[in-house]
Amino acid sequence: MDYFTEQALTHDECLRKIHKIHGDRAIVMTQRTVRVGGIFGLFAHDEVEMQGYVPKDFVMNAAGKISYQGIGSSGGESRLAGPAGGGLSGLPPGGGGISLSRSNVLREPDPYKEPVLRSVPLDFAAERQKILAATGNATLPPILQELKDIKEKIGAISAAASPAPEDPPNISRLEELLVLNDFSAPYRARLLERVRKECSLETLEDFDALQDKALEWIGETISIYKEKAPLSLPRIMILVGPTGVGKTTTIAKLAAIFGLSNSEERPLSVRMITIDALRIGARAQIEAYGGIMGIPVSYVDNREDLRKELALYSEGVDLVLIDTFGKSPRDAVKLGEMKHILDVCGSRAELHLAMAAATKSGDLVEILRQFEPFNYRSVIITKLDETGGMGNVISALAERGKSVSYITDGQTVPSDIQKANVVHFLTNLEGFKVNRQKIEERFPVNKSDQNQWR
Repeated sequence: MDYFTEQALTHDECLRKIHKIHGDRAIVMTQRTVRVGGIFGLFAHDEVEMQGYVPKDFVMNAAGKISYQGIGSSGGESRLAGPAGGGLSGLPPGGGGISLSRSNVLREPDPYKEPVLRSVPLDFAAERQKILAATGNATLPPILQELKDIKEKIGAISAAASPAPEDPPNISRLEELLVLNDFSAPYRARLLERVRKECSLETLEDFDALQDKALEWIGETISIYKEKAPLSLPRIMILVGPTGVGKTTTIAKLAAIFGLSNSEERPLSVRMITIDALRIGARAQIEAYGGIMGIPVSYVDNREDLRKELALYSEGVDLVLIDTFGKSPRDAVKLGEMKHILDVCGSRAELHLAMAAATKSGDLVEILRQFEPFNYRSVIITKLDETGGMGNVISALAERGKSVSYITDGQTVPSDIQKANVVHFLTNLEGFKVNRQKIEERFPVNKSDQNQWR
């Protein structure tokens, strides 16, 4: 047999590559996901790697003798050849191999050339006993594993061909609501599978009860970031994210929350720093916000200047908010440069990733993955007012295991921002009949979930 290893971006592409290179008779034995590519240790991507082999044909010559194609046979019978063409490892050279008779093969007639014979499916147990009896060896791991894998593949194909039982009508209605809210296909599959396994027949027949249960399970997948008081001052919060998600406006809103006085808490001493030299008007915008709120704003464009600026705020400042330039998550070089500048803030700095709520669920997952090297602590969802659903956000956060800290739903500073909570996500789902009392009892909004940090 000829063994092969091939890689491609997707499962289907890898199969097409194998069939193009090795032909339709190639058999895939194993599959796994591998990480390849990247720059500066950043932004590698996943590929599918498949390993398998191409079996050779059995050929009958004019004299009626059977041989293994491409390998000569000796004597009246032929034995399976190993990698060096000298028979199976462990088999005696003078005989005792696996005999190939006319009863083991099927003839494919061709009037223009010698007939090519293809093997009939083996009786796995019988062939195993033949091999063990011939060699006296109780372990032949490679061969036995091949037989086992082939048997398992046949069983999997048979199971897949079996028709699945039809779902109750209310499960289909629930799936329609999940699609309406742009929940990803994997998320929908997991939730519906849980519904099938754990919901009673009574619940499945009552669509309101089924919605209540589904909303509870959806809420369980939403992780809320818990703010902790910093060990030392100043606290440093940094916003990163793609272009156009509203990072500068969000920075201004956070500055207003913590830096302006209110009836309950004293205002903190806040400073804003921007390193956004790429977007026209970015510096003027954040300086305008700072002027209105009476909060100092400074501008840096390199690592050393940021170090000096932070040193100025080492005493007497409670909170430093840093605005960054937005770049495509696929721009590895620019993101690497930005990370190099921000590293001067040290490990105590809190990085938060800003993402727009209207972004497709698949793109959200990719953004979450590409910004992983920044070690962001939470996600801030912006522009919630520009979309009607929340399923895309919930799906992406659940898939990558990320928590959400704030949500923004407008341009007004500082009113259009709030600490994230599960109730807000669930009550903004489209089409669901939400029992708000039940949801609030199940996911209570505590003081720690509000805009509090002192």
